Amino acid sequence: MRVLFLNNFCYLRGGSEKVLFEEMRILGEAGHDVEIYSRGHEKNVPTKFEQYFPPPLDTERLGLSPATVRTVKELIYSDTSRRGLRKAIDQFGPDIAHAHNIYGRLSLSVLDELKAAGVPVVLTLHDYKLLCPSYLMLNHGRICERCRGSRFYNAVITKCHRNSYLASSVYAMEAWFNHVFRKYESVRYFISPSMFLRHKAIEFGWDPDKIIHIRNFVDKQAMAAFAVQGDYCLFLGRLSAEKGVKTLLRALKGLPSIPRLVVAGDGPDREALGKLAKENILPVDFTGYVQGAELEKVIMGAKVVILPSEWYENAPLSLLEALAHGKPVIGARIGGIPEMIDDGINGYLFEPGNVADLLMKLEALLGMPGDRVMEMGRAARRKVEREYSAEAHYTRLIAAYGSILGKPIA
Repeated sequence: MRVLFLNNFCYLRGGSEKVLFEEMRILGEAGHDVEIYSRGHEKNVPTKFEQYFPPPLDTERLGLSPATVRTVKELIYSDTSRRGLRKAIDQFGPDIAHAHNIYGRLSLSVLDELKAAGVPVVLTLHDYKLLCPSYLMLNHGRICERCRGSRFYNAVITKCHRNSYLASSVYAMEAWFNHVFRKYESVRYFISPSMFLRHKAIEFGWDPDKIIHIRNFVDKQAMAAFAVQGDYCLFLGRLSAEKGVKTLLRALKGLPSIPRLVVAGDGPDREALGKLAKENILPVDFTGYVQGAELEKVIMGAKVVILPSEWYENAPLSLLEALAHGKPVIGARIGGIPEMIDDGINGYLFEPGNVADLLMKLEALLGMPGDRVMEMGRAARRKVEREYSAEAHYTRLIAAYGSILGKPIA
């Protein structure tokens, strides 16, 4: 079977690309022919069809100019993406197309081209773009559902994207265009990594028969099993308001014996969080963004991983990787996080933004005997092996492909 993947970027940029490349890997190892179509970027890895990729887009310096008009046009509906894809399809002849993040760079023009070529499409939902013009259902750091019922003008009124009328208008126009002209209509299945996102999409009016739940996965062979109990608390993720790091720091301040906290990540709140930690005399180490072997080392040294998110997390890979390394996780009861943490078994859940509740869960876990913490870690590892394995993901993915193609796939 020939599978053509589509994504805005063709390098390891974040969690969605990690899922993309791992999916391509397991399909390739199973004997399927896989290729990717993306937009040009200086960091892209070499690929077979890179000569057909549309040129890079600079979205950081938008102003009132003809160049901005051209960029906005590409963001909403890219003719160059569609023309390049046509050549890739002609050369590769895919049986099925699997799209990941395509809006905003490749644009949904690629769906029109795939439909014209008779290539069925599945699309993985890494965020809330189906429901929210600015992807995250966040408005100035707070959860927002104002655009429910296709009321995309709310994005402009509230300047929800980058606190900018221009940026918010572009995203609102893109959402309106895709809705009015039914650009998602040709997608046969939307793959939701969490049940929370699936239920939220149905709540917003999407067809439940088209939204299937396939969990993200981690290759347990590549993830070293935990060997020893670590000695610090760990936060993994972007340093921005919705991630709840301020709540975490306030909870730590209330502990009678304050443990060391390692913060692995970067973002716009880095400086403010560092200042807050210093003012409260908290032992916090900011490592910046880490990945690969360095990330594995950071996780392995932790006693507990904490995800204090205050927004609708979908299915965070940082949580999945922590569980795979046999680390108990304390996570906020929001979005898809409760699906991954069995409260009291492989970690604890607390109410998002609730300092007192988080403090109580920290005290409970940090005060446990070492063997009890290790047992929680073993339960975490077992959950990954049981529910988040590459084998389970492949089986469900191939079943979805087979359902679309009308035949079982070996």
